[in-house]
Parts: sequence; C-alpha cells; structure tokens
Amino acid sequence: MTVLTIEELAAALQPGQAIAGLDLGTKTIGLSMSDLGRRFSTPRPVIKREKFTIDAAVLLSFAEKEKVAAFIIGLPVNMDGSAGPRVQATRAFVRNMEQKTALPFVYWDERLSTVAAERALLEMDVSRAKRAERIDSAAASFILQGALDRLSLLGRTAPDDLDA
Repeated sequence: MTVLTIEELAAALQPGQAIAGLDLGTKTIGLSMSDLGRRFSTPRPVIKREKFTIDAAVLLSFAEKEKVAAFIIGLPVNMDGSAGPRVQATRAFVRNMEQKTALPFVYWDERLSTVAAERALLEMDVSRAKRAERIDSAAASFILQGALDRLSLLGRTAPDDLDA
C-alpha cells in the first residue's frame, strides 16, 4: 500500500476505476463510493468500529466487493491547519493498513465536511436520529466528492494539454 498525493492518484488511475471515501471516527468509519466515471460520490452504510483487525477486514471486504482502486481518507486537521491527536490516529490507521493491502490511500483535508454533511441532512429534513446514523457516511461522501472534483480538474489540465 502506498500513500499518494491526489496528483499521483490521478496519474495512476485507469478509466472506469472507482474509488472510496472514508471518514474515520472513533466509533464508526463513514463510507462512500464513486461511480465508475468518478463524477459522483454516494454514501454507503457505516462500519461500526470494533478493533483494528476486524475494521480492516470489513473495509477490505467492502473494497473487494466494490472493486475499489483507491481510498480517499479524510484528514481531520484543526481549523488553523495544525495536526492534533485525530490526525495522528488517522495516519496510524493508514500505516497499519499498509500491512493489509496494496490499495493506495490519499489524505484529504476534511475540515468542515461534517458541518457540510449536517447542513445537507438538515435541508433534506432528516430526523435527528436518522442524522446520527448517516452523518459519518455523508461526511465521507463530502470528502470523496471534493477529491473527485479535484481529479476532474486535474484530468482537464493534464500535462499533455500543457505541452501544446
């Protein structure tokens, strides 16, 4: 497994490969999945966290079933850009995944993704109980959508276009 930048991932992906988004929480892992054209992110059911080996097995089973080519994982940096304990926990999770898979991970700044997800769920008039169930996957979807938008932009400004 490798940690890539979004630019490196853009160069490595083949057409028709889907990618997954992850919002790593202390109690759950929010999941989202792109379409094969990598235009849209769709929330998927959360993974209830247990211990790392179980979480990793469930995540990798999901990846195999969905034919995931890479993971975009939210990096929960502080609003001032500094790294706190949750950033360290996320990086440790990815380091531990290195032993389990060759799939690449891309860190994605997730500042305000949960706030955006909460607002979207409120606008859809989702009840408080349902919001609690769906917030992590909705946040994962926002994280993945940001990365998909960046990949789309990188695809439109490929180095081949700049050589002309």
